[in-house]
Amino acid sequence: MIWRIAQAKQRFSEMIKAATKEPQLIYNREQLVVAVIEAEMFQEFLAWRDRKEKASLADAFRELHQLMAEENYILEIPSRQDRPHHFVDVLNDLSV
Repeated sequence: MIWRIAQAKQRFSEMIKAATKEPQLIYNREQLVVAVIEAEMFQEFLAWRDRKEKASLADAFRELHQLMAEENYILEIPSRQDRPHHFVDVLNDLSV
């Protein structure tokens, strides 16, 4: 339901009861200023926000890179070597 601030203050108990069923939107001069939601929905939001704020894989690699720099560790990457590709061999045999 949509409320104006004055209505929400006058009928606070009713608004709180209604919030257990669906979010209650409170407006001030046609502008949404707050939404009243049930506690369970708020807890779900907090859990979602915490999951979203967890470190990403990029963050983990950035931290690893920093640790390697601090320890003067150099990652030696072997030179690239071609491997046999059997599908290409079959294609080459067919085009003969």
